[in-house]
Amino acid sequence: MSLSKFISSFNLLLSFALLILQAYTVFGHGPLFHFCSSSENFTSNGPYENNLNKLAGDLYIQTPQSGFGFGSSGQNPDQSYGLALCRGDVSSSDCKTCVAEASGEIRKRCPYNKAAIIWYDYCLFKYSDKKFFGQIDNRNKFYMWNVRVVSDPDSFNQKTKELLTQLAKEAYATPKLYVSGDSKLGESDKLYGLVQCTRDLSNADCQKCLNGIIGELPSCCDGKEGGRVVSGSCNFRYEIYPFVNA
Repeated sequence: MSLSKFISSFNLLLSFALLILQAYTVFGHGPLFHFCSSSENFTSNGPYENNLNKLAGDLYIQTPQSGFGFGSSGQNPDQSYGLALCRGDVSSSDCKTCVAEASGEIRKRCPYNKAAIIWYDYCLFKYSDKKFFGQIDNRNKFYMWNVRVVSDPDSFNQKTKELLTQLAKEAYATPKLYVSGDSKLGESDKLYGLVQCTRDLSNADCQKCLNGIIGELPSCCDGKEGGRVVSGSCNFRYEIYPFVNA
């Protein structure tokens, strides 16, 4: 390798390392959740891992431009498929930092699994040895909720469902498949929400995915001041305080 190529490679690795360090500062609270979602393993330094490394690099470059990236690397039987999605209000720099953190952290938690997924507040990162683009992922899913319960659960639950349903109707018709908004709870209080789909889904499947998880509100978040249902293809969040970036 020539000296110039060595220096260029070193600088790229240094930049990536600095982004990882920055990620621990920005996202130091750690990931929300993860799944090592395949029992099939790959061999260290084998062709699948090489393809996965290249895919992670491609998504790191591609995703911050629009907040979403997907693709594949290699040929069967060692082909890897993956996507990365950043929350719709996140800046490109924070998106890049989150994707760098997510791609590194999931490899630590699922070191030899051929399929895995990890979520942060700002992004998700997912890969598999099976092509999954355009398919609703209901297998990888988790709930989060605020432990505080509102004083009038029935009324609050109805208003939450109405807000999320309205946001879902708007989101699936937008290019980013993402919408945030708010609604009144009383004279001065507000309810805030967001919904989002991964952009490999069609508009119709985004709507189907969002309607499905909104239907899980009673199981997830009955009367809770805040909550989320998060899947591998879509998610919602609501709170009684603003949480998206202006």
